[in-house]
Amino acid sequence: MSNGHVSVAVIGGGQAGLAMSWHLRQNGTDHVVFERDRIGHEWRDRRWDSFCLVTPNWQCRLPGYAYSGDDPDGFMAGSEVVAFLEKYAASFDPPLREGVQVSRLRRTGNAFELLTSDGRVTADQVVIATGGYHRPAMPRLAEKFPSGVVQLHSSQYRNPEQLPSDGDVLVVGTGQSGCQIAEDLHLAGRRVHLAVGSAPRAARRYRGRDTLAWLEEMGHYDKSVHEFGDADEVRLRANHYMTGRDGGRDIDLRLFAQQGMQLHGRLLSVDDTTATFGDDLARNLDNADAVAEGIKDAIDAYVEGTGLDAPAEKRYEPVWTPGVPSPALDLADVAGVVWATGFHRDHRWIEVPVFDGRGYPTHDRGVTSCPGLYFLGLPWQHTWGSGRFAGVARDAEHLAGQIARARRRRVTEDVSWLAGTPTETYPDLEWAA
Repeated sequence: MSNGHVSVAVIGGGQAGLAMSWHLRQNGTDHVVFERDRIGHEWRDRRWDSFCLVTPNWQCRLPGYAYSGDDPDGFMAGSEVVAFLEKYAASFDPPLREGVQVSRLRRTGNAFELLTSDGRVTADQVVIATGGYHRPAMPRLAEKFPSGVVQLHSSQYRNPEQLPSDGDVLVVGTGQSGCQIAEDLHLAGRRVHLAVGSAPRAARRYRGRDTLAWLEEMGHYDKSVHEFGDADEVRLRANHYMTGRDGGRDIDLRLFAQQGMQLHGRLLSVDDTTATFGDDLARNLDNADAVAEGIKDAIDAYVEGTGLDAPAEKRYEPVWTPGVPSPALDLADVAGVVWATGFHRDHRWIEVPVFDGRGYPTHDRGVTSCPGLYFLGLPWQHTWGSGRFAGVARDAEHLAGQIARARRRRVTEDVSWLAGTPTETYPDLEWAA
């Protein structure tokens, strides 16, 4: 491939890149998929041992392929997700180049130039399918902990044995990763301190069904991000916490507290001996509960409006409430910290001006203002499922149509030029239509 040319280059060989490749294969488009590691890398190497999907197996559906096991309402473990992706790739044999990293992308004339670890490649069109979670976000507060405290980002955490057994563990952040890692440590008998943020929660099941099954039937996952009041705000929201562990259940932080986990507000400061927390614990717990109950309200209204026969269910009642403001934490008791503080996007290798002031790629359902450059697999790119197995197939199909349209236009312009016939020029907006 060194110094070669391809019609379409797909960067990233995860579920988004593979879904894109399937559609390009279907319409006969010459392309190559560059994957810097190997299929399933994110699921294999950046998840903890007890990790499993939060979305049910029946939502694992990619173009031409879907979950076909005997547990559609279950939740695949990390190794099963890797196997799922490997089998998907084997089902259509994509032109995949594993172990090839793209370190630079720029526009040169009417094509794109890619600098890869295997040489220079040019392409007429490029799909960036690297997702939105690139560099672990480690706050500067991490620098203030004593040197003897073991610190891990959630992407590095594998199991409780990684952390010293002779002290407490502080988990910072209550998105899905933070809550599930705190539970993993708690079930292992570790004394856990959890700095609780503003992430919402959802019930695992309600009125006889998985909550996600209700939301899908209600059309929630078909809603475009632009149907909400503020698309930018929606894209920044933390995911609702719940778990698929042991067949799936709620994550109730209040129950953890009742069982001995120490809950705190948001981590504010760290000095040589002490960590201090905000006074927002009660508010954060109440807000998370309110979101969960609001989802139940929507389900109740749907059941009543459609006349469905669904068993009534008693509503959630808090089993624990915080008392005085979160006390300071003596760091002499802390042996380890797990930072479940998310990730930063890293598109510094893309030398094409399609980003806003925060570094987010500006696009219309993955189509940028630069003709021939697309994004796929971003969280809330178009719908809730865009960055997940549930919705990436639909976005890939949309981009495949845009790519085919651009190819036809390019061929028409080339033929017209050879015949000496002037062609109509199109503004960038046309490419994003």
